[in-house]
Amino acid sequence: MFIMPLIMVGMMVTGYMGTMHSPTANDMPVVVAGSSASAADSFVDALSDAMPDALDVESVDSVSDARDRVFNREAVAAVVIQGDTATLYTASGAGMTQATKVTSLVEPTILAQGLTLTTKDVAPLPDNDASGLGAMFLTTALVMAGYLPFSMLRTNSPELLKFRRIVPILAGWAAAIASLVWVVTGPILGVVSSDHYLAVVAVAGLGVFAISCVQLFITRLLGSFGVIVGIFLLMVLGMPASNMSMSMYTMPAFYRFLHGFLAMPAIGESMRSVLYFGGTNLTGHLLVLAVGAVAGLTATAIWDATRGRRHPEGVPMDVNVASLHGGRRPKKAFWRYFSLAIFPLTMVAMMLTCMLGAMHQPAPRDMPVAVVGATTEQAEQTIGGLEKNMGDMFEFTPYTTDDTDEVHDLVEGRDLVAALVLPSQTSPEFTLVANQAGSPSAYQMAVRVFTQVAEGQQMSLQVDDIAPLPDRDSQGIVTMYLAMGWMLAGFMVVVVGANAAPATRPLRKMLPITAVYSMFMAAVLWLIAAPITGSVDGHFWQLWGTGAVAIFCVAMFAMVFERLIGMLAIIPVVGTLMFLGVPSANGPFSMYLAPEWFRTLHDFLPMPAAVEAARSILYFDSDVLAHHLQVLGLWGLLSLAVVFIIDALKSVRTEHDFGELATGPKADDGPTAGEATPEVEGEPAFENQFTLEDELVLEQGAVQQREPAGAGS
Repeated sequence: MFIMPLIMVGMMVTGYMGTMHSPTANDMPVVVAGSSASAADSFVDALSDAMPDALDVESVDSVSDARDRVFNREAVAAVVIQGDTATLYTASGAGMTQATKVTSLVEPTILAQGLTLTTKDVAPLPDNDASGLGAMFLTTALVMAGYLPFSMLRTNSPELLKFRRIVPILAGWAAAIASLVWVVTGPILGVVSSDHYLAVVAVAGLGVFAISCVQLFITRLLGSFGVIVGIFLLMVLGMPASNMSMSMYTMPAFYRFLHGFLAMPAIGESMRSVLYFGGTNLTGHLLVLAVGAVAGLTATAIWDATRGRRHPEGVPMDVNVASLHGGRRPKKAFWRYFSLAIFPLTMVAMMLTCMLGAMHQPAPRDMPVAVVGATTEQAEQTIGGLEKNMGDMFEFTPYTTDDTDEVHDLVEGRDLVAALVLPSQTSPEFTLVANQAGSPSAYQMAVRVFTQVAEGQQMSLQVDDIAPLPDRDSQGIVTMYLAMGWMLAGFMVVVVGANAAPATRPLRKMLPITAVYSMFMAAVLWLIAAPITGSVDGHFWQLWGTGAVAIFCVAMFAMVFERLIGMLAIIPVVGTLMFLGVPSANGPFSMYLAPEWFRTLHDFLPMPAAVEAARSILYFDSDVLAHHLQVLGLWGLLSLAVVFIIDALKSVRTEHDFGELATGPKADDGPTAGEATPEVEGEPAFENQFTLEDELVLEQGAVQQREPAGAGS
């Protein structure tokens, strides 16, 4: 109950927060070409001197070579010097954050050299995926589809792990996920166009099959705990190395090495190549996936053969989880296998529909902004002109300079995203009062849009940032990962505990256990955020107390569904907390960039409450902490009341119900049905131990009840 959540939450939060809380450019490859070799070499020296650690600059012979390096993703940018003009080539398709970062690094040197800057995008993002997040969320969903089935398969239906059974099952599963990906991202969301149908389906199928094959071998080695190793390799290491959400050139160099052979980078770069680069440089990434699939199957076959020779009588595998729905083990194998499939299938579908559906076309909608003029009439006249050009992007409110203090308070209190102060006799420039810590993406959007407005009037824009983010959280992601850690810790202790130690399920036992666990995990997450990763400075008591409340209340919410549907509670709980909670959380991704109904969810869901509570503690002196604690507390109290009602209506299960005992083969004839199933195939003598009679008894749900061999579930 404690170790599994500690490992899972600890490694995920440490891995993500440690690598992404303050990304710094390291050796970003930039190429330079010019109309003359001397001009190019001179600029290479200037850029290298200005950014010795951030950029790795070299000159190339021709303009076409420079552009090709960017398009082939061999360089993140190219600078072409022609006379007194410098053209900066980037590729948004290779990552919006990467293109923005390298532009911010190169542009000052170009201007310092007295050159006129022009920019060109060699791989612009399509309108149906303006954020470039399509490839990232596709990749995340496919990685989940690869390892999730094994989280339940080993402990619930180990007979399916026989080599001759599992390989065609994995192939069919990969095909099913590939079809689901196309249906959701194509006809439903419109992220993938019909031109890319076959390529996306092929990459998706190969990616899921490759991950499943490797995960099969890991499961052979480690049993049900193999899913932890899979998540570590695929997500904890794979996400920072993937070059998807953030450039791999802003991660530690170790992740750049991992980018060459891990599954998540291979799938992500393959999808990116198909969607944004016309298939350029696709072969190498597909080869990584193909080699992984072959290696996984080969290693499993060798392992099986070796174990078969050593144990011709068969290797027992306990059934630790009677059923995923929390009741008696189904008598018909169909229902058991159906529940095994519906869990990962639903999780993948929710990832695609909720996360990708919310974030693939971020556009400001009714973002609250004040316009401050010398008079109300001036502010209203300006608003009229802005609304003609911007439509419903912003919701403008007129103010006068007499309301300056009120406007500042509204921006600081996050009631307004920003305030545009019009030029006046005392201040002849546009001024934007903004709040970076309040919402980093909304801040960036407001600065970009109103910079263009000022430039359209041949004027500059001064930015008054009320709450700038510190260097230790330059992307504003710390609050999101703290809240995510609290959410994961809360539901995991209930789901894991109900199956690893079902005797703890009665409230008289579970409440004190959860209370102690909540305080413990809140302290662990503070240790990760503060001394371990350096993402947080101080605030121990506030974060510890808030974290303990959040974890406990989420555990109560998870307990409601665990009481009703067992381990399948993960579907509604994760769906509510993560797949609906993250887009509406107003974290690094502003809620004003998501569809409008996510903005409504922001006021009610636990994840937004946790994010805003952490933000209030870290950057705004806990100004609205009490309100968000009330939201979390309400979820906990209502959930606990529902659990009391459920427990009053039906008795609480304190042990697994495996059904009636089997009447199958005796122990000395081979493994009995339900007690154990051969783990591997081997010599014919070993094969004969698992007979058709064994299989029929298994399908009838007749399982030998025995003490679990460790916390396998």
